[in-house]
Amino acid sequence: MNAKERTYLGIITQGSLSSGLDMRLDPANSVEDLRVGRFVVVAGKRTRFFSMLTDITLAASNPSILANPPVDDDFLLSVLAESSTYGTVKVQPMLMLEMSDANETELRPVKTIPSHFSRVYEANQADFSLVFGEEDRNDLNNFNFAIGKPLNMDTPVCVNLERFIERSNGIFGKSGTGKSFLTRIFLSGIISLDVASVLVFDMHNEYGWQALSESKSAPRVKGLKQLFGSKVAVFSLDAASSKARGIPDAHELFIGYDQLEIEDLDLLKNELSLSEATLENAYIVKEKFGADWISTLLDMSGEEIEEFTTTHKGHPVAIKTLQRRLNTVIQKISYLRPRVGHNYIDQILRYIESGRHVVLEFGRQNNLLSYMLAANIITRRIHAEYVRRSELHTANPEETAAPRKLMIVLEEAHKFLAPQVARQTIFGIIAREMRKYAVTLLVVDQRPSGIDPEILSQIGTRVTALLNDEKDIDAVFTGVSGSQTLRTVLAQLDPKQQALVLGYAVPMPVVVRTRPFDADFYQAVASHTNFEGLSPEGRKNKARVAKEELFG
Repeated sequence: MNAKERTYLGIITQGSLSSGLDMRLDPANSVEDLRVGRFVVVAGKRTRFFSMLTDITLAASNPSILANPPVDDDFLLSVLAESSTYGTVKVQPMLMLEMSDANETELRPVKTIPSHFSRVYEANQADFSLVFGEEDRNDLNNFNFAIGKPLNMDTPVCVNLERFIERSNGIFGKSGTGKSFLTRIFLSGIISLDVASVLVFDMHNEYGWQALSESKSAPRVKGLKQLFGSKVAVFSLDAASSKARGIPDAHELFIGYDQLEIEDLDLLKNELSLSEATLENAYIVKEKFGADWISTLLDMSGEEIEEFTTTHKGHPVAIKTLQRRLNTVIQKISYLRPRVGHNYIDQILRYIESGRHVVLEFGRQNNLLSYMLAANIITRRIHAEYVRRSELHTANPEETAAPRKLMIVLEEAHKFLAPQVARQTIFGIIAREMRKYAVTLLVVDQRPSGIDPEILSQIGTRVTALLNDEKDIDAVFTGVSGSQTLRTVLAQLDPKQQALVLGYAVPMPVVVRTRPFDADFYQAVASHTNFEGLSPEGRKNKARVAKEELFG
């Protein structure tokens, strides 16, 4: 390691593998210039340790100095600062690179620690490139996408999007920290590199055409449709709202009563105040009337319900309650119809299979009841089709193609993945399946503590903006080893444009200043969209053919 090209910070004085290392800060550096989350390199005798600063403390070689500080003597203060008082910084090794005669550059998990007085340097651009990779649009096998920059440097930090879409992921942060901007950055990368299709349940109409920004110079930012044109299809549950906001070619979408399942009502039982007894009676009514059970029940009079319960099982009070609750749903949700002639979900599937991406806007139907119902119904049917196609491909891979990879974006995820409902909802099933049927989730939430811990443990990559609630912070680190050292890092994030990224798609945790979602970003992602319609396997095949043509 060429020390001349690096900024020297200090030396390691003590520490352990489990609790991290202590660095004594060199007097030439000020503790005020350091930030937790900073990426540094510890130069051992034979190993480089890529590490993160996780805490900063003040120390003194003689405690009596602190008992009687020379506050009015600037000269003595400067002398003590160079000899008796100093800063101590907690350094947590995350990856190690062993030096060998073969010049191997394979990064490995940390299994040891550096010796006493090993030097610590600020990481440089070459270190970031080695650990996080680089974007290279000329390499069809390169799926790295820059999501931001380190806190103290002007070099990109990349996420491997091929690994990102292999598992379900989470974007967390309290309200106002920019979760939707983070989500747009990741979705833009997935679309531009064409690693999967995305289906966005856009509760607040932020992803389709355009969204509001807090920047006075650019009060509106582009949505996915504006960025990627025909590659993105917008469906709307409120066509009038979409038209008023100027979205071209937005497709209407309606859901028929016969597409509602009792499992959908079970998910909404808190919002609708449905008891278990009422849901049990729903099964009785459905068994009698079949697919049209909701339409039939809504048309029944009180006397007909009484007569029904005398000849069939069921309780009249529970069935009348069910009827009232269903009427509430119908009155509140305008996209529900007794009958729907067109199969909108099949249309969405055709778009996805053709390599396009879908944003489902809710317009003025953005209440939680409406959102949960539509997201659950549509996802359940899409998942069933993916299961069918995956099983056909497994049985006969030569004749049946595997379904195209799909990532579903879900806001207010804790409502779908709470411990009491996660085992029943389709989203809980998808999160636990771990890409088995080529469908994963991107959950966006400000309350990760409301999500079932078992589901959180399956989250592959976590992108976390500032959180204040201790329960939410604990939830973000569910199943993460060494999480105690990262809690301090998370607590010190700025409230805007900063995030801690850790998990499957990055080699080590890193704090980034997220990319601005601006004209420069628009131009960058537009220049990346040169692999339209190619799956990751297709990109690799294209790269192989190109090399064969070049070298023979």
